[in-house]
Amino acid sequence: MESRQLGTSGLRVSRVGLGTLSWSTSSDAEDAANQLAAFVDAGGTLVDTADIYGDGEVELLLGSLLGHLVPRDSVVLATKAVARRTNGPFGGGASRGALLRALDGSLRRLGVDHVDLWQLHAWDGTVPLEETLSAVDHVVRSGKARYVGVCNYTGWQLATAAPGLKEGRIVSIQSEYSLLERGIEREVVPAAAHHGIGVLPWAPLGRGVLTGKYRTGTPADSRGASSDYAGYVEQHRTERASRIVEAVVTAADGLGTSPLSVALAWVRDRPGVVAPIVGARDKTQLAGSLAAESLTLPSAIKNALDDVSAVEFGYPERWLS
Repeated sequence: MESRQLGTSGLRVSRVGLGTLSWSTSSDAEDAANQLAAFVDAGGTLVDTADIYGDGEVELLLGSLLGHLVPRDSVVLATKAVARRTNGPFGGGASRGALLRALDGSLRRLGVDHVDLWQLHAWDGTVPLEETLSAVDHVVRSGKARYVGVCNYTGWQLATAAPGLKEGRIVSIQSEYSLLERGIEREVVPAAAHHGIGVLPWAPLGRGVLTGKYRTGTPADSRGASSDYAGYVEQHRTERASRIVEAVVTAADGLGTSPLSVALAWVRDRPGVVAPIVGARDKTQLAGSLAAESLTLPSAIKNALDDVSAVEFGYPERWLS
Protein backbone atom coordinates (compact mmCIF):
# COMPACT_ATOMS: atom_id res chain seq x y z
CA MET A 1 0.00 0.00 0.00
CA GLU A 2 1.22 3.48 -0.82
CA SER A 3 1.92 5.93 1.98
CA ARG A 4 1.43 9.66 2.17
CA GLN A 5 2.75 12.51 4.27
CA LEU A 6 0.22 13.66 6.86
CA GLY A 7 -0.26 17.29 5.92
CA THR A 8 3.09 19.04 5.95
CA SER A 9 4.30 17.08 8.98
CA GLY A 10 7.08 14.52 8.99
CA LEU A 11 4.66 11.67 9.67
CA ARG A 12 3.83 9.26 6.86
CA VAL A 13 0.81 6.98 6.94
CA SER A 14 -0.80 4.43 4.63
CA ARG A 15 -3.27 6.06 2.27
CA VAL A 16 -6.09 4.03 3.83
CA GLY A 17 -6.57 3.84 7.59
CA LEU A 18 -8.19 1.05 9.60
CA GLY A 19 -11.05 2.21 11.80
CA THR A 20 -12.03 0.19 14.85
CA LEU A 21 -15.52 1.44 15.75
CA SER A 22 -17.05 -1.81 14.47
CA TRP A 23 -14.91 -3.74 16.96
CA SER A 24 -17.32 -2.51 19.66
CA THR A 25 -20.49 -3.43 17.79
CA SER A 26 -20.29 -6.07 15.06
CA SER A 27 -16.82 -7.66 15.35
CA ASP A 28 -15.59 -10.07 17.98
CA ALA A 29 -11.99 -10.41 19.17
CA GLU A 30 -11.13 -12.93 16.46
CA ASP A 31 -12.59 -10.70 13.74
CA ALA A 32 -10.61 -7.75 15.08
CA ALA A 33 -7.36 -9.72 15.14
CA ASN A 34 -7.91 -10.98 11.60
CA GLN A 35 -8.64 -7.48 10.36
CA LEU A 36 -5.54 -6.01 11.97
CA ALA A 37 -3.28 -8.77 10.64
CA ALA A 38 -4.70 -8.48 7.12
CA PHE A 39 -4.38 -4.69 7.17
CA VAL A 40 -0.74 -4.73 8.25
CA ASP A 41 0.06 -7.58 5.82
CA ALA A 42 -1.32 -5.38 3.02
CA GLY A 43 1.03 -2.57 4.01
CA GLY A 44 -1.45 -0.57 6.06
CA THR A 45 -0.06 1.45 8.95
CA LEU A 46 -2.67 3.94 10.22
CA VAL A 47 -4.92 2.37 12.88
CA ASP A 48 -7.55 4.64 14.38
CA THR A 49 -9.53 4.18 17.59
CA ALA A 50 -11.07 6.28 20.39
CA ASP A 51 -11.51 6.16 24.13
CA ILE A 52 -15.28 6.09 23.70
CA TYR A 53 -15.42 2.99 21.48
CA GLY A 54 -17.02 0.31 23.60
CA ASP A 55 -16.36 2.50 26.66
CA GLY A 56 -12.66 1.73 26.35
CA GLU A 57 -13.00 -1.94 25.45
CA VAL A 58 -11.74 -1.39 21.90
CA GLU A 59 -8.56 0.27 23.14
CA LEU A 60 -8.05 -2.69 25.49
CA LEU A 61 -8.51 -5.12 22.60
CA LEU A 62 -6.19 -3.21 20.30
CA GLY A 63 -3.60 -2.96 23.02
CA SER A 64 -3.70 -6.73 23.54
CA LEU A 65 -2.86 -7.24 19.86
CA LEU A 66 0.03 -4.77 19.63
CA GLY A 67 3.36 -6.44 20.21
CA HIS A 68 1.79 -9.89 20.01
CA LEU A 69 -0.08 -10.14 16.74
CA VAL A 70 1.69 -7.23 15.02
CA PRO A 71 4.78 -5.26 16.11
CA ARG A 72 3.96 -1.98 17.85
CA ASP A 73 6.30 -0.13 15.51
CA SER A 74 4.48 -1.42 12.43
CA VAL A 75 1.46 0.80 13.05
CA VAL A 76 0.79 4.50 13.40
CA LEU A 77 -1.39 4.35 16.50
CA ALA A 78 -4.10 7.02 16.60
CA THR A 79 -6.75 7.54 19.25
CA LYS A 80 -9.21 10.27 20.20
CA ALA A 81 -10.12 12.00 23.43
CA VAL A 82 -13.89 12.28 23.51
CA ALA A 83 -13.81 13.46 27.14
CA ARG A 84 -17.54 13.44 27.69
CA ARG A 85 -19.10 16.22 29.73
CA THR A 86 -19.45 15.21 33.41
CA ASN A 87 -20.38 16.76 36.73
CA GLY A 88 -17.03 15.82 38.27
CA PRO A 89 -14.33 18.25 39.42
CA PHE A 90 -12.63 18.38 36.02
CA GLY A 91 -15.80 19.30 34.17
CA GLY A 92 -15.35 16.91 31.29
CA GLY A 93 -15.32 18.14 27.73
CA ALA A 94 -12.09 19.69 26.50
CA SER A 95 -10.93 21.04 29.84
CA ARG A 96 -7.29 20.53 30.73
CA GLY A 97 -8.05 18.05 33.50
CA ALA A 98 -10.48 16.01 31.43
CA LEU A 99 -8.18 15.78 28.42
CA LEU A 100 -5.13 14.73 30.41
CA ARG A 101 -7.16 12.12 32.29
CA ALA A 102 -8.56 10.86 28.99
CA LEU A 103 -5.12 10.40 27.44
CA ASP A 104 -3.72 8.67 30.54
CA GLY A 105 -6.65 6.27 30.37
CA SER A 106 -6.05 5.58 26.69
CA LEU A 107 -2.35 4.89 27.25
CA ARG A 108 -3.16 2.53 30.09
CA ARG A 109 -5.71 0.58 28.06
CA LEU A 110 -3.50 0.46 24.97
CA GLY A 111 -0.49 -0.64 27.03
CA VAL A 112 1.84 1.96 25.50
CA ASP A 113 3.75 4.97 26.74
CA HIS A 114 2.73 7.17 23.80
CA VAL A 115 0.40 7.36 20.84
CA ASP A 116 1.50 8.54 17.44
CA LEU A 117 -1.56 10.70 16.76
CA TRP A 118 -3.82 12.06 19.51
CA GLN A 119 -7.02 13.70 18.31
CA LEU A 120 -9.56 15.99 19.96
CA HIS A 121 -12.90 14.49 19.03
CA ALA A 122 -14.92 17.71 18.91
CA TRP A 123 -14.84 21.44 19.58
CA ASP A 124 -15.92 22.46 23.07
CA GLY A 125 -17.31 25.99 23.18
CA THR A 126 -17.68 25.91 26.99
CA VAL A 127 -13.93 25.73 27.62
CA PRO A 128 -11.52 28.50 26.63
CA LEU A 129 -9.54 27.41 23.59
CA GLU A 130 -6.32 28.48 25.32
CA GLU A 131 -6.95 25.94 28.08
CA THR A 132 -7.57 23.13 25.62
CA LEU A 133 -4.46 23.97 23.60
CA SER A 134 -2.31 24.25 26.73
CA ALA A 135 -3.25 20.65 27.55
CA VAL A 136 -2.30 19.59 24.03
CA ASP A 137 1.03 21.43 24.32
CA HIS A 138 1.74 19.61 27.57
CA VAL A 139 0.98 16.24 26.00
CA VAL A 140 3.34 16.87 23.09
CA ARG A 141 6.07 18.24 25.35
CA SER A 142 5.79 15.22 27.65
CA GLY A 143 6.14 12.80 24.71
CA LYS A 144 2.82 11.09 25.37
CA ALA A 145 1.68 12.02 21.87
CA ARG A 146 3.95 12.50 18.87
CA TYR A 147 1.42 14.42 16.77
CA VAL A 148 -2.01 15.93 17.37
CA GLY A 149 -5.15 16.28 15.30
CA VAL A 150 -8.78 17.32 15.61
CA CYS A 151 -12.09 15.86 14.48
CA ASN A 152 -15.36 17.36 13.30
CA TYR A 153 -14.20 20.99 13.48
CA THR A 154 -15.77 23.60 11.24
CA GLY A 155 -13.57 25.69 9.00
CA TRP A 156 -13.46 28.67 11.37
CA GLN A 157 -12.75 26.42 14.35
CA LEU A 158 -9.86 24.74 12.56
CA ALA A 159 -8.43 28.07 11.40
CA THR A 160 -8.70 29.45 14.95
CA ALA A 161 -7.08 26.47 16.66
CA ALA A 162 -4.34 25.76 14.12
CA PRO A 163 -2.01 28.66 15.03
CA GLY A 164 -2.56 28.28 18.80
CA LEU A 165 -0.16 25.48 19.71
CA LYS A 166 3.35 26.30 20.89
CA GLU A 167 5.00 22.88 21.29
CA GLY A 168 3.55 21.19 18.22
CA ARG A 169 0.83 21.84 15.70
CA ILE A 170 -2.31 20.30 14.35
CA VAL A 171 -1.40 17.89 11.56
CA SER A 172 -4.76 16.29 10.75
CA ILE A 173 -8.50 16.72 10.78
CA GLN A 174 -11.03 13.89 10.68
CA SER A 175 -14.28 14.86 8.98
CA GLU A 176 -17.11 13.00 7.33
CA TYR A 177 -16.34 13.08 3.60
CA SER A 178 -17.67 11.01 0.73
CA LEU A 179 -19.54 11.33 -2.53
CA LEU A 180 -22.67 11.73 -0.39
CA GLU A 181 -21.19 14.28 2.03
CA ARG A 182 -19.00 16.94 0.44
CA GLY A 183 -19.82 19.85 2.74
CA ILE A 184 -16.26 20.16 4.04
CA GLU A 185 -15.14 21.36 0.60
CA ARG A 186 -16.69 24.76 1.33
CA GLU A 187 -14.61 25.78 4.36
CA VAL A 188 -12.78 22.91 6.06
CA VAL A 189 -10.69 21.70 3.12
CA PRO A 190 -9.45 25.22 2.24
CA ALA A 191 -8.63 25.93 5.90
CA ALA A 192 -6.75 22.63 6.18
CA ALA A 193 -4.79 23.35 3.00
CA HIS A 194 -3.85 26.83 4.22
CA HIS A 195 -2.47 25.47 7.49
CA GLY A 196 -0.79 22.36 6.07
CA ILE A 197 -3.25 19.97 7.72
CA GLY A 198 -4.10 16.58 6.22
CA VAL A 199 -7.70 15.41 5.87
CA LEU A 200 -8.67 11.97 7.19
CA PRO A 201 -12.21 11.22 5.97
CA TRP A 202 -14.50 9.16 8.15
CA ALA A 203 -17.52 7.38 6.64
CA PRO A 204 -15.85 7.50 3.19
CA LEU A 205 -18.44 5.00 1.91
CA GLY A 206 -21.37 7.19 2.84
CA ARG A 207 -22.13 5.15 5.97
CA GLY A 208 -22.28 2.05 3.76
CA VAL A 209 -24.80 3.45 1.28
CA LEU A 210 -22.23 3.88 -1.50
CA THR A 211 -21.53 0.14 -1.57
CA GLY A 212 -24.94 -0.30 -3.19
CA LYS A 213 -26.18 -2.66 -0.49
CA TYR A 214 -29.31 -0.57 0.14
CA ARG A 215 -30.43 -0.17 -3.49
CA THR A 216 -33.26 -2.68 -3.21
CA GLY A 217 -33.89 -2.79 0.51
CA THR A 218 -32.22 -3.13 3.88
CA PRO A 219 -30.09 -6.26 4.39
CA ALA A 220 -30.82 -7.95 7.70
CA ASP A 221 -27.15 -7.95 8.72
CA SER A 222 -26.51 -4.29 7.83
CA ARG A 223 -26.25 -1.23 10.06
CA GLY A 224 -29.41 0.06 8.42
CA ALA A 225 -31.30 -2.82 10.05
CA SER A 226 -29.82 -2.14 13.48
CA SER A 227 -31.85 -0.15 15.99
CA ASP A 228 -28.62 1.55 17.10
CA TYR A 229 -27.50 2.64 13.63
CA ALA A 230 -30.63 2.84 11.45
CA GLY A 231 -30.89 6.60 11.91
CA TYR A 232 -27.18 7.01 11.21
CA VAL A 233 -27.54 5.27 7.84
CA GLU A 234 -30.92 6.81 7.02
CA GLN A 235 -29.39 10.28 6.70
CA HIS A 236 -27.86 9.19 3.41
CA ARG A 237 -30.82 7.29 2.00
CA THR A 238 -32.29 10.11 -0.06
CA GLU A 239 -33.27 10.67 -3.68
CA ARG A 240 -30.03 12.57 -4.26
CA ALA A 241 -28.05 9.73 -2.72
CA SER A 242 -29.82 7.21 -4.95
CA ARG A 243 -28.73 9.11 -8.07
CA ILE A 244 -25.15 9.16 -6.85
CA VAL A 245 -25.19 5.48 -5.96
CA GLU A 246 -26.48 4.58 -9.42
CA ALA A 247 -23.63 6.59 -10.97
CA VAL A 248 -21.14 4.74 -8.78
CA VAL A 249 -22.62 1.37 -9.75
CA THR A 250 -22.49 2.28 -13.45
CA ALA A 251 -18.85 3.31 -13.10
CA ALA A 252 -18.01 0.09 -11.26
CA ASP A 253 -19.67 -2.02 -13.95
CA GLY A 254 -17.70 -0.24 -16.65
CA LEU A 255 -14.41 -0.71 -14.80
CA GLY A 256 -15.07 -4.30 -13.78
CA THR A 257 -14.76 -3.51 -10.08
CA SER A 258 -17.02 -2.94 -7.07
CA PRO A 259 -18.99 0.20 -6.15
CA LEU A 260 -17.06 0.16 -2.87
CA SER A 261 -13.73 0.46 -4.70
CA VAL A 262 -15.01 3.28 -6.90
CA ALA A 263 -16.37 5.28 -3.97
CA LEU A 264 -13.24 4.77 -1.88
CA ALA A 265 -10.84 5.60 -4.73
CA TRP A 266 -12.77 8.80 -5.44
CA VAL A 267 -12.47 10.19 -1.91
CA ARG A 268 -8.94 8.87 -1.38
CA ASP A 269 -7.66 10.95 -4.28
CA ARG A 270 -9.49 14.20 -3.50
CA PRO A 271 -7.31 17.30 -2.90
CA GLY A 272 -6.05 17.44 0.65
CA VAL A 273 -7.07 13.90 1.54
CA VAL A 274 -4.37 11.73 3.11
CA ALA A 275 -6.17 8.56 4.16
CA PRO A 276 -9.86 7.61 4.39
CA ILE A 277 -10.65 5.68 7.57
CA VAL A 278 -12.48 2.45 6.71
CA GLY A 279 -14.24 0.10 9.08
CA ALA A 280 -15.30 -3.48 8.50
CA ARG A 281 -17.28 -6.21 10.18
CA ASP A 282 -14.72 -8.90 9.38
CA LYS A 283 -11.65 -9.72 7.30
CA THR A 284 -13.69 -10.47 4.18
CA GLN A 285 -15.42 -7.11 4.29
CA LEU A 286 -12.10 -5.36 4.88
CA ALA A 287 -10.65 -7.08 1.80
CA GLY A 288 -13.14 -5.14 -0.32
CA SER A 289 -11.68 -1.86 0.90
CA LEU A 290 -8.10 -3.03 0.49
CA ALA A 291 -8.86 -4.00 -3.12
CA ALA A 292 -9.36 -0.31 -3.95
CA GLU A 293 -5.62 0.23 -3.53
CA SER A 294 -5.01 -0.84 -7.13
CA LEU A 295 -7.73 1.39 -8.60
CA THR A 296 -7.18 4.86 -10.03
CA LEU A 297 -10.30 6.36 -11.55
CA PRO A 298 -10.08 7.56 -15.16
CA SER A 299 -10.57 11.31 -15.48
CA ALA A 300 -13.88 10.94 -17.33
CA ILE A 301 -15.38 8.83 -14.55
CA LYS A 302 -13.97 11.03 -11.81
CA ASN A 303 -15.43 14.11 -13.50
CA ALA A 304 -18.82 12.45 -13.92
CA LEU A 305 -18.90 11.53 -10.23
CA ASP A 306 -17.82 15.07 -9.33
CA ASP A 307 -20.75 16.45 -11.30
CA VAL A 308 -23.47 14.14 -9.98
CA SER A 309 -22.42 14.70 -6.35
CA ALA A 310 -21.52 18.39 -6.54
CA VAL A 311 -22.42 20.63 -3.60
CA GLU A 312 -23.56 24.21 -4.05
CA PHE A 313 -20.98 26.96 -3.65
CA GLY A 314 -21.86 30.61 -3.46
CA TYR A 315 -21.21 33.63 -1.33
CA PRO A 316 -18.72 33.92 0.27
CA GLU A 317 -16.84 30.84 -0.99
CA ARG A 318 -16.89 32.11 -4.57
CA TRP A 319 -16.92 35.81 -3.86
CA LEU A 320 -15.76 37.64 -6.99
CA SER A 321 -14.38 34.39 -8.42
